[in-house]
Amino acid sequence: MNIVFDALPLISDRMTGIGWCEAGQTTAMARLHPENKYTYNFFSRKDDNIKLERLAPFSQNIKPEIAHFSGYIYRAASTFLPVPYSMFFGKNADITHFFNYIAPPCVHGRTVITVHDMVYKAFPETVRGRTKIMLNTGLKQSMKRADIIVTDSVFSKFEIVKYFPQHEKKIRVVPCGVDLTKFSPCQNPQRIAEVKKSLKIRGDYFLYLGTIEPRKNLERLIKAYSILTQRVKNPPELVLAGGKGWLYDDIFRRVKDLRLTKKVIFTKYVPSEDMNPLMCGATAFVFPSIYEGFGMPPLEAMACGVPVLTSDSASLPEVTGDCAVICNAYSVESIADGLEKLYKNENLRKDLSRRGLERAKKFTWDKSAEMLYKIYKEIV
Repeated sequence: MNIVFDALPLISDRMTGIGWCEAGQTTAMARLHPENKYTYNFFSRKDDNIKLERLAPFSQNIKPEIAHFSGYIYRAASTFLPVPYSMFFGKNADITHFFNYIAPPCVHGRTVITVHDMVYKAFPETVRGRTKIMLNTGLKQSMKRADIIVTDSVFSKFEIVKYFPQHEKKIRVVPCGVDLTKFSPCQNPQRIAEVKKSLKIRGDYFLYLGTIEPRKNLERLIKAYSILTQRVKNPPELVLAGGKGWLYDDIFRRVKDLRLTKKVIFTKYVPSEDMNPLMCGATAFVFPSIYEGFGMPPLEAMACGVPVLTSDSASLPEVTGDCAVICNAYSVESIADGLEKLYKNENLRKDLSRRGLERAKKFTWDKSAEMLYKIYKEIV
């Protein structure tokens, strides 16, 4: 087969979970099934070399192909006009897979899209305005164009069916994986110390790693942490690590209002090579998100042998199973109880660490890629 992947999520200056999902599935598939031809397609009006450099870690067995045109202009125009994708990338593909919700018009061969979640429908107030506009104007048409719609969890499948029941027969669940070579118990304590120093973390810490934005439930987490500081003496610091999303001002303001500026640390964007030691150094990983299509960070923490606190919302129980402390996402007291339990109970932390390591082994990118490859074979 001639299999083409839309590389847009891989060439941004700061890759998100969507990019890591594409990277994991595509690189594993190309390695497991070298009999096929694989291509990464992307638009580029300028700075080709920068984008190729960002793509380089994933393109060992996958050839890049550039259309020298503005991707922004094409995506905007093709929302309203049937500008053929094949006009830029030809008619050689058997399958083209778009990992970021939207498939453009007139793609040659079969079309697959990944729809990670329905947060723009379920919690529209937590979604950036331009993202909401893109999905409201483009997703309905995109699903119609797709031969198959892939999603990350059973929860997300039910969510898509709730809002788009006409496409139920097209939907396939392919869980994400975790890179067990990248996320594993740290064998070098010096690296943990170096990363802590670079991020100005002084002692023990609870860690959140992800985008700083409303649907991650960080305001309630901060309030819960404030309660913990009143219950116990000198609790671990709370480290909120990751790039700023949007509507984050209230999150920063909450820390100031509760007088926690010396106990809550906002870090800079954490580069990929620092994620493992940062996770491994944590007392526990905390992720009480309101809505996730899959929720890769808790799984990555489990693969590092770090005990996890997560919420009972959306897909998160599906991912963590009984290997995490589960709290009520909407209850500050419940989150505070979970933090206190993890802080005080060393045996619980050890037990969750052991069981989390075993659970993480069930979610590999090889398994994910094989499930996706079967879908490709099904439609070709």
